Amino acid sequence: MIEVQGLTKQYGPVTAIRDVSFRVEPGQIVGFLGPNGAGKSTTMRILSCFMPATGGSARVAGYDVLTQSMEVRRRIGYLPESVPLYTDLRVAPYLDFVAEVKGVARGERRRRVADVMDRCLIADVQNRLIGKL
Repeated sequence: MIEVQGLTKQYGPVTAIRDVSFRVEPGQIVGFLGPNGAGKSTTMRILSCFMPATGGSARVAGYDVLTQSMEVRRRIGYLPESVPLYTDLRVAPYLDFVAEVKGVARGERRRRVADVMDRCLIADVQNRLIGKL
């Protein structure tokens, strides 16, 4: 479940999102729609613990995105529009790193990463640098 209450984000004098509230039940599929600058990416960055909110609160799977960010990150997957930070890593090692951060046991990671690459149809680029995709 995702619970957002009064979420606000300001960049200096600019308010990116103001008083956003919503709830997503388990199994529900939702999408953010809106023009450029509406706050969709800002909201996703807050929910995925990449940036803190200026006000309000958000919980993912019962965990607070500000104070329990590692627990949130272990339970979600987020693929931003732009390239991840580690552009010099190859695809498979990057996914292995993400699996480790999410707490996947060492002996299970290779199988799980291969499964994810197959499901996402990216096994053919597993040895390419992320920055070159």
